[in-house]
Amino acid sequence: MKARFLRFAGVKSRARRASTVGLFLTLFASAAHGQGTAEQRRACTPDVYRLCAGEIPNVRAITACLRRNRSSLSEACRSVFDQAGG
Repeated sequence: MKARFLRFAGVKSRARRASTVGLFLTLFASAAHGQGTAEQRRACTPDVYRLCAGEIPNVRAITACLRRNRSSLSEACRSVFDQAGG
């Protein structure tokens, strides 16, 4: 009986670990997708700190702030929004 319980506990632990890893990967993938490519982030990071620091870490709020301040964006960041159609 004890061996069966221990085996069940091991399966339960592995399942919990696998679901935690799956959740982490899902959240990481969605966050990465929302933040653009490394090149796009590099182009807009100075503008985020200059114009939208109060919105960090909310990616949607940062994007909305950058769109609102489009006329004040650096050339590099403005081109990112032009390419994205935003």
